Amino acid sequence: MLTRREFGRLTFAGVLATPKLAMNARERRREALAEPPKSMRGVFIILTTPFTASGEVDWDDLARETTFVDRCGCHGVVWPQGSSGVANLTKAERLRGIEALASVAKGKRVALVLGVQGKDATEMLEYARRAEALEPDAMIAMPPSAAHSVDDYRDYFRALARLTARPVFIQTSGGVRDLPPPVDLILELAKEFPHLGYVKEESAPLVERMKREVAQRPPLKAVFSASLGAGWLYEMRLGLDGVMTGMGMYPDLMARIWALHEAGDADGVREAYAKFLLMRNLQQQIPGADLYLMKKRGIFKTAASRTGGAAAWKVTSVDLAPDAIAEIEYRYAALKPYLRTDHP
Repeated sequence: MLTRREFGRLTFAGVLATPKLAMNARERRREALAEPPKSMRGVFIILTTPFTASGEVDWDDLARETTFVDRCGCHGVVWPQGSSGVANLTKAERLRGIEALASVAKGKRVALVLGVQGKDATEMLEYARRAEALEPDAMIAMPPSAAHSVDDYRDYFRALARLTARPVFIQTSGGVRDLPPPVDLILELAKEFPHLGYVKEESAPLVERMKREVAQRPPLKAVFSASLGAGWLYEMRLGLDGVMTGMGMYPDLMARIWALHEAGDADGVREAYAKFLLMRNLQQQIPGADLYLMKKRGIFKTAASRTGGAAAWKVTSVDLAPDAIAEIEYRYAALKPYLRTDHP
């Protein structure tokens, strides 16, 4: 038999629990995901999509790349975005790929961020529903390319926010030409939907937008840089929360730069970042250098890529001259102190 005190305690607990019991499934899920279990901070690598010599997606290599990024100490993997060649992937490949990555990423330390962008809200929601069922750590979406106004952007991201309670990164590039999402719109959405408070910023005027966004935490929760790391040194010093970019050939170097930054070693960051820029500059002079290194490091079996769009792609392969290879190797040697020793 319960004592009066025990009965009162249980009754009081039941009163407190009643609102929880009354919550619908979406509200419970939203509350559970209010704080993501994995940190949305650090180095998030946009995975490069690997292809076979005939131009088909090499799913085994995509899994290997994910595992490599995780082992190198990065904080997240993202797919498929611009650096993944998303414009050259079919709908079936995108859907198969996010399912494959959800399986590979289980149990790994890295956060999984799935790209769900579409030309309009209808297309985006089809990808987002599939992604939501796979339970990633976060989603990311470019603005809709078929939009006609900022109001179309607002409706698109609101539709995504209503579908999921997971963190959503708003990418500021990839929508209508010369119409990046205004910072005011991003702030408005983050106030209305707190899980939309994550930004991948890569639109002009870049630094001015970043400064304004960093000053608005909260309602913003994280501001990431991108643009292949071209301005990352300055952006870290501005106080950004991380970088999200396609550097799958250097995840160990990228993780080391971030660790030095977090440790307050400004001289070490500058030195490591200078070595990184040696390679970033080289890609501009020797197209295909990045794919050459993906193969050299044993991450990809080929240096093949696609061009031409999802409906009419054609396969190309890197075929570098001896002097180009010599220059890559010369500069790559400077990275050795920052790279894992179990990969070339």
